[in-house]
Amino acid sequence: MKKKIIKLFKNPLSLIGLVLVLSFIGIGISAPWLAPPKYPSEPYRIPRDGWSSIPKAPGQGHVFGTTEGQYDIFYGVIWGTRTAFRVSLLVVGLSSVIGVFIGTLAAFYGGAIDEVLMRIVDVFYSIPYLVAAMVLTAVLGRGLNNAMIALIAFGWMAYARLIRGNILSVKEEEYVSAADAVGAGDFRILSRHILPNSIFPVLIQASMNMGTIVIAAATLSFLGVGAPTGYADWGQMISFARNWILGTSGSPFQYWYTVVIPGIAITFFCLSWNLIGDAFRDIMDPKMQGGGV
Repeated sequence: MKKKIIKLFKNPLSLIGLVLVLSFIGIGISAPWLAPPKYPSEPYRIPRDGWSSIPKAPGQGHVFGTTEGQYDIFYGVIWGTRTAFRVSLLVVGLSSVIGVFIGTLAAFYGGAIDEVLMRIVDVFYSIPYLVAAMVLTAVLGRGLNNAMIALIAFGWMAYARLIRGNILSVKEEEYVSAADAVGAGDFRILSRHILPNSIFPVLIQASMNMGTIVIAAATLSFLGVGAPTGYADWGQMISFARNWILGTSGSPFQYWYTVVIPGIAITFFCLSWNLIGDAFRDIMDPKMQGGGV
């Protein structure tokens, strides 16, 4: 294990991912100093510089300029980093816990339990993820918390299938049979022998989904069913730019900053987790030990 961790830090792509993630963590922690809240009781509320629908270019009293409605882009991007971590950690964390729990029950006990749980997984899988999340969020009501509930409700199935397949393989190992032969209980067998040897692929999948969830949440905000208007969220920032993406006649890139700057934040956040997940997978997967990233 120690050698694998050292190898992870020696991998150039994983190092780039780690640097990017640490940078975002630093920005999130430093948000109150980088962009002091205008409304201390509502730090995620983006300050406005008027009510004009025409964005202001960077340098006019705003580092990154303003969006439609004069929302400060710099503030939205900085505090949006905290929003991104909150959404990704909660959604991925809870989805993986639910998926692991259901997949573990199905694989370990098998029979009718496995059949019923896997059919439930199939039903959820038959529904398009983003469409289902959008509909459920609309039913629950607009809001970031409701958007996260919807993403969790339709995001656990992949973890369930993944852990189920791993456990079905690990169950056939001799050390599991030996533990069962000496009278070890189900909980001990699962916690001491099965899960520690089957959980790594789930962790890799979770790390790679950190960025995917942020994109999904940003999409819901862009479509108007996610974060409330004025909330520091990257998808919300791009939503403010929808009327200015094509600029004006004769100047198509005049308002580039309204979409490019929050778009870069989303891109690098997703890239960082994908790089870490890819490197982690290549190092931990025995089939890829001979290669590398």
